[in-house]
Amino acid sequence: MKKILVLAIAAGVGLISMSTTASAFNTGKCAACHNIDHDKVGPAWKTVATAYGDEATLAKVFEGGFAVGDRKVAGSEAKWKSKAGLMTSQFNHLIKGHEKEAAHALFESVKNDKFGDY
Repeated sequence: MKKILVLAIAAGVGLISMSTTASAFNTGKCAACHNIDHDKVGPAWKTVATAYGDEATLAKVFEGGFAVGDRKVAGSEAKWKSKAGLMTSQFNHLIKGHEKEAAHALFESVKNDKFGDY
């Protein structure tokens, strides 16, 4: 009986670990256009994090379809307005369907000063 209980607990822990990993968002592809602390093809994520303040606010913008008018950085800086089409394409390709996870990952990347699974 103890063996069955131990196996059940181990299986449960494994499932919890798998579900956490499965819902993580990998920011590695984002590094092609973004950097954590300086502008690249897109704005620095520290700039984005400062503009939105928290991941819930950014997630709402993502969940709303990432409309150009809702983008705090692109809406306030001319150099990013010209890249709106590229940003929309990448949103549709990488973020759509993962809005909350992506917002969380951006803020975790800034906090940890590195791209990765969050």
